[in-house]
Amino acid sequence: MRYLFLLLLALALLACKKKDQLLGKELLGPEILLNGITSDTFYLATSVILEDSMVTDNAANVVLGSYNDPKFGVFNASFYTQLRLAGINPNFGDPASIVVDSFILGLEYAGYYGALNTQYFEVFELTESLSNDSTYYQFSTKTHSSTNLIPAGKESITPDPLNYTIIGDDSVQAQLRIPLDTNLAKQFITEATNGSVTFTSNTNFQGYFKGLLVQTNNGAQSVGQGGVFYFNLNDPGTKLTIYYRQDGVEKTYDFLMNSTCADFSHVEVSRNGSAVEQVISNPSQGLQEFYAQAFGIRAKVLIPGLNQFSENQLIHRAEIHLPIQFQLGSKYKPGSSVSFATKKTAASQGYINTGVLGVYSESNKEFSADLKSYVQAVINEDIENTGLIVSPRFFVNSAERIIFNGPNTINKMRPKIIITYTNF
Repeated sequence: MRYLFLLLLALALLACKKKDQLLGKELLGPEILLNGITSDTFYLATSVILEDSMVTDNAANVVLGSYNDPKFGVFNASFYTQLRLAGINPNFGDPASIVVDSFILGLEYAGYYGALNTQYFEVFELTESLSNDSTYYQFSTKTHSSTNLIPAGKESITPDPLNYTIIGDDSVQAQLRIPLDTNLAKQFITEATNGSVTFTSNTNFQGYFKGLLVQTNNGAQSVGQGGVFYFNLNDPGTKLTIYYRQDGVEKTYDFLMNSTCADFSHVEVSRNGSAVEQVISNPSQGLQEFYAQAFGIRAKVLIPGLNQFSENQLIHRAEIHLPIQFQLGSKYKPGSSVSFATKKTAASQGYINTGVLGVYSESNKEFSADLKSYVQAVINEDIENTGLIVSPRFFVNSAERIIFNGPNTINKMRPKIIITYTNF
């Protein structure tokens, strides 16, 4: 009887162990992994997708500036934002005793892309309100006045995101400091002291002054010239400040741009005659090189060979390697990661995020990731094999672009996926 009990116990343990093995790689014994089948001969069909409707309101940062890319064309970015009062009912005292020294729009840098060439800036007062309840796209606009608020002769500024900014006797994180017309500051002070309700609440103030459009107007730029700059409007260092003296005493008053303000980036990319436009027009050229760029271009990688698998095959690993074209020292450096998405079905309108990021290796000049969950989902027919959509991770708040090698590239490294699996 004792031997019978031990035999039944052993069979039960073996049965439980076999069932657990079907749950995933983490529960597989090392001997199963060692006996897995590995293949790296899958064909990858590569192309691009043009996006024309991207929501850009209240992103982590806005983008500003322009550059002329040799492969992608001219990238031009501006932004719209509301302002808020640092404090209601400011006590400016007698306006006649006030001397306005300067009126500065300070934008704290959150990064940049391209070169640090001098750019020509413009700031306009909005004549149409913004709303946090509205959705804004990269093509959205708001009406504005025709008068540049930057005094004549001060529009050309050379951005310097790499060094601390000196304000008075203080060193602060790098800022773009844009001088505005002091007459507007005087107008605000007068409005706050004339008995109106403009400065009694943010709602009243935003009805009176609807916000700002900040843009560049650089004209024709040479290929390789220019850059795009990122600004965190929620950072305390980002604000519009009146610097004034009252009876000889230096004072300041701030207007804020924070998370309760509506804002959005407006981006235009002129790809006429560019290499990217040629691939959009003729997808087969994407087999030589294909592209991804923030605000418009996503790379697509289709793996037809996934259809050869069946549901009784368990994926342990599916490492994708996407080599890129990049020379050290180039101003157009790829970001640290890319995102992978897909569609549930070919007819689906939106994308499903795979939850996996491709990490860039500077030594290998490639993005790589383990997409075993995606491959297993295709095999299990949870999703259709519609292809992977590859994008810069910061797709609506950067100017990053990537040139990928296609399977027919003349370069040494080609895209590939290495899949290890077990038959059950």
